[in-house]
Amino acid sequence: MDTAFQVKTTGFEGPLDLLLSLIEKRKLLINEISLSQIADDYLVYVRGIADMPLKDTAQFLLVAATLVLIKSRSLLPTLTLSREEESSIDDLERRLKLYERYRTLAHTLHERFGTEFLFARRDRGTRATVFAPDAETNPGALVLAIREVVGRFPKVEVLPKVIVKRIVSIEETMDRLRDRVAAALKMSFRDFVGGGEKEKKEVIIGFLALLELTKQGVIDVIQHATFEDISIEAQDVGVPQYR
Repeated sequence: MDTAFQVKTTGFEGPLDLLLSLIEKRKLLINEISLSQIADDYLVYVRGIADMPLKDTAQFLLVAATLVLIKSRSLLPTLTLSREEESSIDDLERRLKLYERYRTLAHTLHERFGTEFLFARRDRGTRATVFAPDAETNPGALVLAIREVVGRFPKVEVLPKVIVKRIVSIEETMDRLRDRVAAALKMSFRDFVGGGEKEKKEVIIGFLALLELTKQGVIDVIQHATFEDISIEAQDVGVPQYR
């Protein structure tokens, strides 16, 4: 059986299966708000997968990048996204809804298979295959028909290669956030990353740095409601270090 297009890891078949399971666990509808709410769970789950094949990692990271965009916009409503980024968010929501339909249909077929007839059986008997061309069929007409069919085949389109360049270091951002919190004891995520189009990449990397420092137990974060700013505090509160 060919499994080239299946990505199975720790009980989930690809990033869409993981996303849908997280949404169903919280009994949410598939929309941008629900994707924002389960973004943290998705990122934590993906970071905990140690044995994922390198060739499959790109699929999970692509969805993770889109979820970070959604989460960033929920935290900073004034954040401006490009048309391509807006399209990636809409495409993720559309594919997730389509995947949900296919998975539901597959589950229904699995339950019915072997318990009831899906198609009526008919005894057609034995028939001999006979090729009986009419008078207008000749080698020349067959050649023209074959050429017409071949001419309708889709042409192979060669896409240009894209080189991904490293822009911002998450390690440097973690160090900067750690120093800021140590100096101020308490601050907001919005004050740390700022806002606007030119800081978009810093917002995304800053959010990933925030998650990592929270996981390491360096800082505590509090968000009182959806779309509100995140309050950041140092876990070990001491004397402020003014710089």
